[in-house]
Amino acid sequence: MATTPALGDLAPDFTLPGTTPGQGDRDFTLSAEQGHPVVLAFYPGDETPVCTKQLCSYQSDLQVLEGLDATLWGISAQDVASHKRFQQNRGLTFPLLADVDNAVFKTYGLGSLLNRRAIFVIDADGRIAYAHVHRLGVTYQKTEQIAEVLRGLPKAAPVYPSEATPAKKTATRRPSKKNTLS
Repeated sequence: MATTPALGDLAPDFTLPGTTPGQGDRDFTLSAEQGHPVVLAFYPGDETPVCTKQLCSYQSDLQVLEGLDATLWGISAQDVASHKRFQQNRGLTFPLLADVDNAVFKTYGLGSLLNRRAIFVIDADGRIAYAHVHRLGVTYQKTEQIAEVLRGLPKAAPVYPSEATPAKKTATRRPSKKNTLS
């Protein structure tokens, strides 16, 4: 099993299928979110008692996270169909991603039986700003704890598209038209 990335490390990039109510299914790529913080909420399973309480509490306080310019992604090993049912049953409006082969769990140092519940805050530069791994997974980080971390992040500099520099025109020398006698 891989070790949990250290604070300040570049967050391991990944792409996972996921779903967001009203937006449909798509692939979610972590590196595409650079420029603002992302909260990765790894959880053991849809419709389980602690997971349901955790994700419903995040839904209730989602405006707090969004007000801090953060995106929240829930990640578990269930498939997209399970996530859709969970979102519908519980009124969850943030993306749930399907790590069915546990590859991303492993990349973040999370186990198959233990260490299945974790929070990682990825800063605007794509680095690990906070990591909390629950060994047994019977408790979870409250939204206010996550918000405190987000409040402490440096503000991201605005990203402006690079201005295209027009290609320099270079003078070309044309051969002179000399009359040559042969």
